[in-house]
Order: sequence, then structure tokens, then C-alpha cells
Amino acid sequence: MTDFRTLSDSVLASPQITLADLAEAKLAGVSLVINNRPDGEDPSAPQGADIESAAKSAGLDYIAIPIGHSGFSDVQVDEMIAALDKANGGVLAYCRSGTRSTLLWALAQAKGGTAPDDIARAAMAAGYDVSPVRPMLDMLAAR
Repeated sequence: MTDFRTLSDSVLASPQITLADLAEAKLAGVSLVINNRPDGEDPSAPQGADIESAAKSAGLDYIAIPIGHSGFSDVQVDEMIAALDKANGGVLAYCRSGTRSTLLWALAQAKGGTAPDDIARAAMAAGYDVSPVRPMLDMLAAR
């Protein structure tokens, strides 16, 4: 069952997806799937290689930017920016609950110049709270 949540006109966040969710993603206009979940975090969940194979079979691009429990790095934020910039259509980013995907999207948006209050409102409308990274959002937006 899909639980795609709208962060922007072109970006959706989701809890862990199934292989069947990829067809729904394509119908929703997604062209790129971003996996923010490290392999092995939940051995019973589909792993990256399985999602990648099914995504490519469905005609979707795939990239992995795993976010572990150690938090976010500048490299991961830059990888997210690059992935969003090269997407040729909608993007679906997922992790266990969608929170890490949303937080990484938020950091990428702030680094790109979007106002932190606008980012926070968009995330909240999708059911996500960016307050854990709000100081980072403010710092990135001020650069």
C-alpha cells in the first residue's frame, strides 16, 4: 500500500516501499526513486538491489543515498541536490518512515536557497517535522 506524501510539486516522500509500489510511483509521475535507507537496516524489507532492479524494469531511474543513524553529511546533501537537479520528472524518496528522506530533502532545499519557514511548512503539510534539523536549515539558508 502506497503512502506517498507530497513535499513539493516534484518530490514525494514515503515510508519503506514495496516492489509493487513502483508501478504506483510511475503512475504518479515519478521518474527517479531515491533510496535513503541503508541496506540491512531491516533484513525483511526489500533491499536496495531489489528496488533498483524493479525500478529499472519499470523504466524508473534509481539512486541510493543511505542515511544511517549517524546523521547527515554535506556529501549526502550535495548528492541529494544533484539527484533532484538531474531528475527528469517526479522524484520519490523513501526510508523507513519517510522522515530521513524528508530531512535530507529539506537540507538540500535550504542549501539551494529556499526559506526554512517555507521548507518547514511543506514538510508539515506532508506530516513530517523538520525541527530536528532546523538549525542546519537556517545555517545552510544563510550561506
